[in-house]
Amino acid sequence: MKVIYDPDKDILQIIFIATTVEETAQLAPGLVVDYDVDGNTIGLEIAKASTKVDNPYDISYRVGEANGDKPRPQEHG
Repeated sequence: MKVIYDPDKDILQIIFIATTVEETAQLAPGLVVDYDVDGNTIGLEIAKASTKVDNPYDISYRVGEANGDKPRPQEHG
């Protein structure tokens, strides 16, 4: 996994898997998700990152229990 912050463009990229991006989709204003050829999520891009994260220059990585208390997205279909 790789995290890149471009201060000139104010974009934060989180790359899960280093492979070719086949498709991108905007999930919400300023939030883009990248997919590989098989439709797997391989990365995220956050525009205007300095307004959406505490500090785009700082990263903290932890291993532990995920937040299970947050609401889950509804499935459609």
